Amino acid sequence: MSSSVYIAGVGVISAIGNNVAEHLAAFEREEAGMGDITLFNSIHSGKLPVAEVKLDNNALAAMTGMPQATSRTALLSLVAAKEALIDAAIPGFESLRTGFVSANSVGGMDKSEDFFVEFLADNNKGKLRNIFDHECGSKTEIVADQLGITDYMTTISTACSSSANAIFYAARLIKNDIVDVVIAGGVDALTKFTLNGFNTLMILDTAFCKPFDEHREGLNLGEGAGYLVLVSDKVAKTLSKSPYCKLSGYNNSNDAYHQTASSPDGTGSYLAMKGALEKSGLQPSDIDYINLHGTGTPNNDSAEGTAIKRLFDPEYPPMSSTKSYTGHTLGASGGIEAVFSVLAIKHRIIYPNLRFETPMTDLGLLPEKRFLTDQDIKHVMSNSFGFGGNCTSLIFSAI
Repeated sequence: MSSSVYIAGVGVISAIGNNVAEHLAAFEREEAGMGDITLFNSIHSGKLPVAEVKLDNNALAAMTGMPQATSRTALLSLVAAKEALIDAAIPGFESLRTGFVSANSVGGMDKSEDFFVEFLADNNKGKLRNIFDHECGSKTEIVADQLGITDYMTTISTACSSSANAIFYAARLIKNDIVDVVIAGGVDALTKFTLNGFNTLMILDTAFCKPFDEHREGLNLGEGAGYLVLVSDKVAKTLSKSPYCKLSGYNNSNDAYHQTASSPDGTGSYLAMKGALEKSGLQPSDIDYINLHGTGTPNNDSAEGTAIKRLFDPEYPPMSSTKSYTGHTLGASGGIEAVFSVLAIKHRIIYPNLRFETPMTDLGLLPEKRFLTDQDIKHVMSNSFGFGGNCTSLIFSAI
């Protein structure tokens, strides 16, 4: 059994960059990725900003070497997972027991939508290949095949906590000596179905979102993928470069309050953070930065803020929501923000909470407003809280 689980590689694609280097540059420029809808026709164009990856499917297919008919979900996943695996540079990778634990919530919905546009106009039309890989697990299989991973593969779909759950499930696989290496994280692509659904819930902002601000009005949907390469202590010793950090704590809790809303007192959020701290053996005062779930909706930010106050008051660590850059990438958010958390430790940086102006009444929490460098960061908490009250917190620690 591995005593520790290390992070050997990272990969990410989102609205602010197509790789890790581009993300770091965008953070430093304090440049958000939101804009108008360009990937599909929508009645919401010009009204609801979204955070699209700045590559169309043809460009993604060319980048990955995949057929142009491949779902955007699989294309985004492969870009980030490949970057993470190349970054890890694991000697003798082919001889190790390897796994791929990937999360998503839309599956091949983008291609299914293409099918139904033609099919509803004429039920003799529509390419059946577009709905063949509709379900979430097929995206994981496609990418695992491209990565050459055959020992262990599974898909997790627990709404917005999906990727975070994939990461700590991967850690448990390593700790229990089932595999030596796991690429873990998640992906989601923007679709009309998702945009229309969230609009029906009336939680989308018509301007760029402002998480944790008193005057927040909702979230901006985004897309992307983020993956970590987790390795056992045995594999970590063979690496040509030092691991980024280790995954020291994780916990999943469920407040069972509502299908989509968080409990007002933040019960699930509090239990997730508290459990992750207990797993890591750390105290609240040890956390040097919190990557907030911070969607920008009145309910979510209030619940998360209440839980943070309960756990950390009166001394709060620096905190921010990077969704102010990437939008809410749903099933991918935990993976993308885990990458950001790892990079915060590696590069000694704290990300700004863009557009924050007014603290929430009764909470008074003050997210960071500027990009900070040369910070002493040893322990980072990353929060991912999903629909149904499925709440997960991860803690990454310097080695």
